[in-house]
Amino acid sequence: MGDIKEKCDENTSLYNNFIHHIIDEDLASGKITQVHTRFPPEPNGYLHIGHAKSICLNFGIAKRYNGKCNLRFDDTNPSKEDTEYVESIMEDIHWLGFDWEDRLFFASDYFSQLYDCALTLIKNGLAYVCDLNAEEIRKYRGTLTEAGIDSPYRNRSIEENIELFEKMKKGSFADGSKVLRAKIDMKSPNLNMRDPVVYRILRAYHHRTKDQWCIYPMYDYAHPLSDSFEGISHSICTLEFEDHRPLYNWFLEHSGVICKPRQIEFARLNITRTVLSKRILRSLVEEGMVDGWNDPRMPTISGLRRRGYTPSSIRDFCEKIGVAKSNSTVEKEMLEHCIREDLNLHAPRIMAVLNPLKLTITNFPENEIEWLEAENNPEDPTAGKRMVPFSRNLIIEKSDFIEDPPKKFFRLSPGKEVRLKYAYIICCNEVIKDSESGEIVEIKCTLDPNTKSSQDTSGKKVKGTLHWLSVAHAKEIEVRMYEDLLSNETPETSNDTENTDSSKNYQNIVNKESMTLLHPCYIEKHFIESDMSRHFQFLRQGYFVKDFLLSNESKIVFNQIVTLKDTWAKLEKTGKTD
Repeated sequence: MGDIKEKCDENTSLYNNFIHHIIDEDLASGKITQVHTRFPPEPNGYLHIGHAKSICLNFGIAKRYNGKCNLRFDDTNPSKEDTEYVESIMEDIHWLGFDWEDRLFFASDYFSQLYDCALTLIKNGLAYVCDLNAEEIRKYRGTLTEAGIDSPYRNRSIEENIELFEKMKKGSFADGSKVLRAKIDMKSPNLNMRDPVVYRILRAYHHRTKDQWCIYPMYDYAHPLSDSFEGISHSICTLEFEDHRPLYNWFLEHSGVICKPRQIEFARLNITRTVLSKRILRSLVEEGMVDGWNDPRMPTISGLRRRGYTPSSIRDFCEKIGVAKSNSTVEKEMLEHCIREDLNLHAPRIMAVLNPLKLTITNFPENEIEWLEAENNPEDPTAGKRMVPFSRNLIIEKSDFIEDPPKKFFRLSPGKEVRLKYAYIICCNEVIKDSESGEIVEIKCTLDPNTKSSQDTSGKKVKGTLHWLSVAHAKEIEVRMYEDLLSNETPETSNDTENTDSSKNYQNIVNKESMTLLHPCYIEKHFIESDMSRHFQFLRQGYFVKDFLLSNESKIVFNQIVTLKDTWAKLEKTGKTD
């Protein structure tokens, strides 16, 4: 966990880092007069927690410098794009607390301009139509140790290239039969500069331009020019695009554009036991291994939202991990720590029984109800208090009773006393078992009337305190408990970039026991029906949230957000983060 120390470095903070120092220098030198950033997602899937870091960074920089931040969809690959993804991305950004105001753009807004810039490259002898197929282009490109080989079509005349490119636009050629390539340097040590593809033929329905185009620009070409068209001052991207920067600058220099943004790279987010490859996440969805992009086990922003994570907890996480120049991996426990910190301050406490066992108080009147005072949140004085009903017939957790307990078991057992939270000290007198299975189905206890919480005059001291519910006042619910979606600690596939394909064996690391459904469970009826909050701390259980998709009038479903135990906080406090 040594990587976590870096978050405290003044040069890596989300709000004070090396990118800010670069921007400060550009402003001081007069290179720019206004900061203008952008968040440029591809609408080919849902955003995940890694994108949240980029969102916080780009919108945060704009806010810091009183500048602007655009939302621009890089919709240049219609075969994988959909309006569903566009809508989900916009919802996620707003949910996180950011607003692009009137600056919503699409790369497809610039298709005509991008085409004209490509013609400019051709007319200046800097682009050509190539008939090599994809496999041949890869072969001709060479390797890191061997120079590339010129395409046999590299020296076509400007006139022929213009004519062929126009025919490509008109749909005169089959998909994949020709591409437009930039004419740069096939011997460059940077493979990205070895005559990269600028346009390809692709007959696919586009979610915005419909069938208007059958040729589409490549990302490395469309991205810098789109930045230029929008007047972006700093194009902030992840570290894998560092080798693409010379190409980014080349297109800006030779395409006839005036504005020339500055590209800056930062380390992408990697989290232990977490898949952050959109390709793999899409496969999990398409193959039915999860219940959609917003499955609470998914690291997507919509999945985290449904799981119960709050916008403030995710923003806090992004601040804690900071911005660095080199790749590292963050412990998943840090993300869980951030949601615990938030919910500890704001989530109401209630009692819930997930695995019920009947408990009868034999010396409490049959039809009597006693209302006891309980605090809603000890961390929030303004949260107030509530009244909980106590009766003869209760339920407790099965795990809180053992007939023949081991040493240091401080919960309930025959002849032993414990306190019921907010109520009385009780003693187990009798155990009732099923005659056939031998399973314990009920325990009978007596209470000491002198031990009522806040009014205890008995002087008794007990080590165990249990939560409980009155049967007549309990609401039946369904609870979904979650474990890691991955079974490996740091699987190689978890940190893929979108440009590699190492997802072949991801099925082997998916934890098929990552969700456990508990039913019937019970919760304080009067409290849950008052709808005070969707987020709750179930006493002694953890933090839970009402599932807004599955809950209805006839059924209430709760998702486990996170346990009460905070390993990362303890390690941070002791300094043992290595």
